[in-house]
Amino acid sequence: EVQLVESGGGLVQPGGSLRLSCAASGFTFSRYAMSWVRQAPGKGLEWVSIINSGGTSTTYADSVKGRFTISRDNAKNTLYLQMNSLKPEDTTVYCCAKYRSPDYYSSRPSNDMYDYWGQGTQVTVSS
Repeated sequence: EVQLVESGGGLVQPGGSLRLSCAASGFTFSRYAMSWVRQAPGKGLEWVSIINSGGTSTTYADSVKGRFTISRDNAKNTLYLQMNSLKPEDTTVYCCAKYRSPDYYSSRPSNDMYDYWGQGTQVTVSS
């Protein structure tokens, strides 16, 4: 069974940093692009970033570009999101998401291409 378990969230001050992790199991992690998404009240699911299966290509939403970095360690079946210069607007639940097709990748991914995502980890940015 596919399992995605996020960790690393917490409470930080504006301008602070967090590193989120997503431990993946139950599928061949190295064959799948992965994304970080976040909940946006009134807007639904907001895509944050995508990384291709090999970790050689990444794309970011404009709202996080230059501040967040997605990466992966295929040997450890783990996805990461380094979050720097955090803003109160970044406060929400962050989830990692697996795409339903092996080796799928798009610089403008569609949310309907996910087939699994984790329960999420809460990030709160507040003074």
